[in-house]
Order: sequence, then C-alpha cells, then structure tokens
Amino acid sequence: MKKRMALMLVVLVLILGGIFGYKVFVGIMTKKYMMSMGAPPQTVSTGKAMSADWQPKLEAVGSLRAVQGADLSSEVAGIVEDIKFDSGSDVEAGAVLVQLRAEDDVGKLLSLQAAEKLAEINYERDQKQLKVQAVSQAAVDTDAANLAGAKAQVAEQQAIVDKKTIRAPFAGHLGIRAVDVGQYLNPGSMIVTLQQLDPIYVDFTLPEQSLTQVSTGQKVIATVDAHADKSFDGEISSINSKVDESTRNIQVRASFKNPDHLLLPGMFAKLSIEVGAPVHYVILPQTVITFNPYGSTVYLVQNKSDEGQKADGDKGDKDGKDDGDNKPQLIAKQTFVTTGPTRGDQIAILSGVKEGDTVVTSGQMKLRNGSPIIVNNEISPTDNPNPKPQDR
Repeated sequence: MKKRMALMLVVLVLILGGIFGYKVFVGIMTKKYMMSMGAPPQTVSTGKAMSADWQPKLEAVGSLRAVQGADLSSEVAGIVEDIKFDSGSDVEAGAVLVQLRAEDDVGKLLSLQAAEKLAEINYERDQKQLKVQAVSQAAVDTDAANLAGAKAQVAEQQAIVDKKTIRAPFAGHLGIRAVDVGQYLNPGSMIVTLQQLDPIYVDFTLPEQSLTQVSTGQKVIATVDAHADKSFDGEISSINSKVDESTRNIQVRASFKNPDHLLLPGMFAKLSIEVGAPVHYVILPQTVITFNPYGSTVYLVQNKSDEGQKADGDKGDKDGKDDGDNKPQLIAKQTFVTTGPTRGDQIAILSGVKEGDTVVTSGQMKLRNGSPIIVNNEISPTDNPNPKPQDR
C-alpha cells in the first residue's frame, strides 16, 4: 500500500514539473520573440533644416497722433448764427468756422469807441489850452488817463467781439461738427475736431537697453489693422531726453508721410525698426523644438543601418520600411540645440542642427532616443515667417 502511494506521488510530481517546465519554456520563448520584434514604429512628419539671412529688428507698438490736433470750442458763450464749414473738409489757418451772434457786443463796442473819440477830443483841446495857460497840467493829465482808459475798454470789447468768430488755429482736416445753427454754446463747448494729418506722428516706447540701437532719421516700418495689406515707411524724428523711471522705457517718436489720410490719430500701430547687418541662421519650424528643464532638443532622422550618418526621411519608401525584411530602417536621434530669435512660425538654431539635416517636425511627444519611425508628410506644421490669421 505504501509503495503504491509513493508511486502515485512520484507520478504527480513528474506531471506538475512537466507543466511548470512547459510554462517556463513558453514564457522564455515569448520574451525572446517580443524582444526580437523591437518597439513599434511611430508615424511622424519630417522636414529639412533650411538657412536664411534675417535682418535684426526691434519690434514695438504705438499710437498715432497728429502733428497738431485740437478739439475746437468757444471761449465765450453765445448763440450759433452761422456755420461756415462742412464736416470732413480741409481748411486753411485762420478760416472762419462758426459765427456767434454778436449784435449786443458790437453795439457796446460802438458806444465805447464814441467815448474814446470824445476823450481824445478833450485831451487834444486841453493840450492846446495848456499852451496858453488856460487849463492846469493836472486837468491835461486827467484827460490823458481818461483817453487811455477809453482805449483799453475799446480793446477789451473788441476782443470779446472777435471771440464771437471761431477760426481755425492751423491748417488741417476737420471732423464731424457737433453744433447747429441757433444752438446756445457755453464756454468750452466742443464745436469740431481739427487734425493736421500730413505728416503724422507715431509715439512708442523701447527698453532702455535698445537706446544705442536707434537714432533720429532711422527707418521705421508701420502697419495698422485698418490697412492690413499695407505698410507705411517713416523715420524716427525724436527721442525723449529721459527714461521713464517706472518702466525703464524711453519714448520715441516717428514721423510718417500721410498724403492720402489713411492714418488717423488714435490708431494702434505695430512698428519694426531694422538694426545692424543681416545674420545667417539655420531655420526650423517652432514645432520642431521640444523644451524641457534640461535644455531644448530636436529629433534628427537617421538611417538605422548606419546610425552615424544622417538619413533623408523623405527618400525611399513613404512608410520608411525596407523592402527586403519589412523592418523600419529610420530612427529618431535626439540632440540638444541652442535656439535663437523667432520670426512667425520659425525659430533660428544657433547650434545642434546643420543646414540640410532632416528633422522630425511633429509627433515628437511619442518618441524616445532611437525610436523607429514611419514618415508621413501629408500634413505638415506651418512654417511661415509672416503668418496672418484667417478671418472665420
């Protein structure tokens, strides 16, 4: 009985050992098979590193203002008797714009002029009588003072009458009138805006460290949203004599010719100032760069069969596979780069990539160093140095 039990135990151990050994064998073979397959290839888009000469520029934003501009108003109260201008017209300096009712003031002026004439006659008569000692010197002095006072009153009243006529203080372009005939105007009530539009100024600020890069007469290019398809050429006309202590910026003013009156005071302008000589850069789309705490990186496309040489991901099979063994032949090689200035969708590379290198332009987030890749350039990221948003 004991021998029979022992035999059954031996058989059971052999059966369990066989099952266990089979499972171990299957696991080892599966691991070898998976290791032989390698990581699955990732689909990416690629592009070539190009080169270009970039003109260094200072970028700024500013506001347009007229060389001379004023909201015209009446200095004295009165009723509008006549309007002698049309909204939106051009006027010369001194042109009459509005006439206020002035009959009462003119009548008072005539009365004061009559009093002045009488004072002048009395003074002249007393001067003649003084020669024959008919009047005293004190009487002549009194008449002289009366004459001077009468002339002052006439001049004062004449000024009031003159203020009833509102004139253009300088030549310019009128806006929309804000008064009507018969309307009563209080002192300071706006009548119309007058702006001298040609030339026109743009005021903007630059950081104080840019002060050595700008000077009067330097060319400035401006664009405004109202005329997005146009650019306007001007030049720096003046630089402020002090730096703003709160912002450490310095105010700069540029002057632009504006014969067609396309630029108006109050507009927002984007400004570009060329400084220095053009610089030659290797250019890539900004989407190529992967930024991380250890530095900026780029994935270069290399041939797996010759990892030391750079491969052109756009040549050969579209999917990057070898026709013979059906295995990926392209891999992504991570490299650190030093980046420079940006312009639109592009970024300058100072080191790490050479002109002509093929780089991964999208799909980097799923890659690691040495990852096999499949190239599909049906959709590529934007690469425009001057992108413009499309109206939806």
